[in-house]
Amino acid sequence: MLSNSSMRTPLARVRGLGSAKSGTGHFWLQRVTALANVILTLIFVGIVIALVGKPYPAAVALLSHPLVAILMLLFILSACIHMRLGMQVIIEDYVHAEFPKILAVIGNTFFAIVVGAASVYAVLKLSFGG
Repeated sequence: MLSNSSMRTPLARVRGLGSAKSGTGHFWLQRVTALANVILTLIFVGIVIALVGKPYPAAVALLSHPLVAILMLLFILSACIHMRLGMQVIIEDYVHAEFPKILAVIGNTFFAIVVGAASVYAVLKLSFGG
C-alpha cells in the first residue's frame, strides 16, 4: 500500500506552486533578468567605452540612434526589475518583524521605480537631443 503523506491536492502538486502561489514565477523572473543583464551589461559597457573621451554632442548623437536608445532602456528595465526582486528576497529573509518587512518591501519597490524612472528620463532626454 502506497502512502501519500502530502496534504496537497493532485492539481496543486501538478502546478508545482508552493503555499504563496508565486515563488516559482519570482524565481524564474529573477533568473531571466539575470541572463538579460549579462547580455545588456556587455552592450552597455561597450557603448560607454565607445564614448570615452568623446564630447557631449557625440554622446547625444550615439544615444539618438533608436537601436542604442532601446538597448539602454531595456538595460534599465531589466536591471531595475532584477534589483527589486533581489532586494525583496533579502528583505523577506532577514527582516523578521512583519510591519518593518512590509515597509521595507514597499520602500524597495518605490526605490526601484524612482531609479528606473530617473534613468529612463535621462536616456530619453539624451536620445531626443537634450
